[in-house]
Amino acid sequence: MRGTTPAPEELLDIAVRVARQAAETARRMRAEGVSPVATKSTVTDVVTAADRAVEREAVAALREVRPDDAVLGEEYGDAEAAGPAAPGGVRWILDPIDGTVNYLYGLPHYAVSLAAAVDGEVVAGVVREPVTGNEWTATRGGGAYRAGRRLRCSAETQLGKALVATGFGYDAARRAHQAGVLAQLIPHVRDIRRLGAASIDLCLAAEGAVDAYYEKGLNLWDHAAGGLVATEAGLRVDGLSGAPA
Repeated sequence: MRGTTPAPEELLDIAVRVARQAAETARRMRAEGVSPVATKSTVTDVVTAADRAVEREAVAALREVRPDDAVLGEEYGDAEAAGPAAPGGVRWILDPIDGTVNYLYGLPHYAVSLAAAVDGEVVAGVVREPVTGNEWTATRGGGAYRAGRRLRCSAETQLGKALVATGFGYDAARRAHQAGVLAQLIPHVRDIRRLGAASIDLCLAAEGAVDAYYEKGLNLWDHAAGGLVATEAGLRVDGLSGAPA
């Protein structure tokens, strides 16, 4: 309703319905074959027709039920010229296919990520893997869940016993810097995992499948939903030296 800010649980219900439909479209289009493939920031930063089709479908579905909300998507930016939401308004933050390189190569580790923010704070989010059907959800103050089970992060406090997930950017200079950071870190942890989808990495940290996750250079759509899942599972989610994530 115009002028009324819905409860986080209502926004989550919408997000889940839209994300499930979008995930099924992504899965179906992958089964039919990935075409065409283009690049964005670098030759390694790929985008497929499915990324764009899934985003258009999800935005249309959101518009049906919340026509006055703003939508920020990875592929088209602020959709239909909708800028930041008005005070008390809702802004949806969408990554139609997080893990596009995995998607391109037929690896199952990719997801639809959709979050709802009110006054700049993410209050509801869902991350759904199309291949496995795994689905992580959270509402601000209401906890994080997968398959009806409330999630709690790892209780590991010793760095030497920590399994740590990370990721790398597409720019060559940034990758070189990240490789240097990794070289300094890996002697001090149990092991490193690089799975290729930030939203899922955050959710795996939320359920304790990895003990920690770090990455430089994420965009808002990469971490909005997964970051809320991680926070609600008890993790601290921020940037270096206490800066915002």
